[in-house]
Amino acid sequence: MRAMGEQALGYLIEFLRSVGEVPANDAGGALDVARSVRRSPSDMGDLDFDGALDLVSLAASKGSNNAGPGFLAFIPGGGLFTAALADFLADGVDRFVNLWEPSPVFVQIENNVVRWICDVFGYPLEARGVLTSGGSLANFSAIVSARRALLGEDFLDGTLYVSEQVHASVTKAAMLAGFPLRGVRKVACDPKLRMDVGALRGAIREDRAAGLRPFCVVGSAGTTNTGAIDPIEAIADVASEERLWFHADAAYGGFFALTERGRERFRGIERADSITVDPHKGLFMPYGTGALIVRQGERLRDAHAVRAEYLQDLSPEGELPNFTEYSAELSRNIRGLQVWLPLLLHGVAAFRQALDEKLDLARLMHEELRATPGFELPWEPELSIATFRYVPASVEPGEFNRRLLERINASKRVFMSSTLIDGTFWIRPCILNHRTHRDRIDEAIDIIRHSATELAD
Repeated sequence: MRAMGEQALGYLIEFLRSVGEVPANDAGGALDVARSVRRSPSDMGDLDFDGALDLVSLAASKGSNNAGPGFLAFIPGGGLFTAALADFLADGVDRFVNLWEPSPVFVQIENNVVRWICDVFGYPLEARGVLTSGGSLANFSAIVSARRALLGEDFLDGTLYVSEQVHASVTKAAMLAGFPLRGVRKVACDPKLRMDVGALRGAIREDRAAGLRPFCVVGSAGTTNTGAIDPIEAIADVASEERLWFHADAAYGGFFALTERGRERFRGIERADSITVDPHKGLFMPYGTGALIVRQGERLRDAHAVRAEYLQDLSPEGELPNFTEYSAELSRNIRGLQVWLPLLLHGVAAFRQALDEKLDLARLMHEELRATPGFELPWEPELSIATFRYVPASVEPGEFNRRLLERINASKRVFMSSTLIDGTFWIRPCILNHRTHRDRIDEAIDIIRHSATELAD
């Protein structure tokens, strides 16, 4: 055991030592490599631990290097080393945490994380929450909670309001919660790609007049396309006046609330009935760590708790929660330790400083490209996404920018992704890795400029 552990640690340290120098994305021959490891296990086993590490190394060599400083695509997860150690320890002791009695101390640690997140967003003591596999499951539980609280068992005439820029997981959550897609109303956005509150009010009026039951509005605290923040305070006002559940999807942007700028931009989010946040985004944790908090915690429990006779030997909720009564899951891994130990080891200030740095780097990229002839950047970065495109003099912009993205990514020093906004192709670098600093963003800006110049000539 010791030998294998030391080998694994040695591999991981060397991997992280070089993570900034290996390609930001290496898809060349990846499918052939994947096919080469396609097999079934033998009865007796035919792999030693050296071979196992070779297999891991091979797998990590192909695809996107989302742990590296050049990964600016989608919304990355940083894979913080101390969180990985916590996850290793948690998997090793292998305690059950979804009921409090089998492992009360680990449950308390997980509850510490939930309570800390509630405190970050100014939630009262009666708030409750759960750590999830990510924002998708958190959004699902939020919609189920809203449905149960405001619609009851007969809910097919309920209507849910989202902006045109909402994350796809919200629509999927509504679908999985049993709503027909016609019950998900897409509300128009203003020129800054934020929900138009006037249009929201109009949609609610129309649906009530048609005999439907509006029950929930979802506001984005950082959209995936541009990082836009919906007018949270105004949405909270509408929800209060119309007696709707207000859910804030802050999976990407939420932990920017640790910074002064983020707190100001999220003003009013404490009025939301529920909030989704992803530690595997804004806290740089490994993938598989999301969270949902609900201001009136009993509403979360009412939507998820069921009785099971085979669990009758275990104690009911008391000082500590039974998380299974707040979640769609019964069996799952310990999620709290990989958040709590890094917070204790590094301190909250380290995360705040890293997030402030990402806000600065997005602003830097935006201003540098905006000052470069040919680049179009119509949306100020509210968080850490700096969406842009190049408008050439005589070539169709969409195809040009597709080729521009390919050329940028061909550098293998940075890797970016794209999106469509109102049918127009945009490149959307997202800066959210604790290993990404000014040197890599300066390099990225040079790569973008040189690639655009070469294509335009």
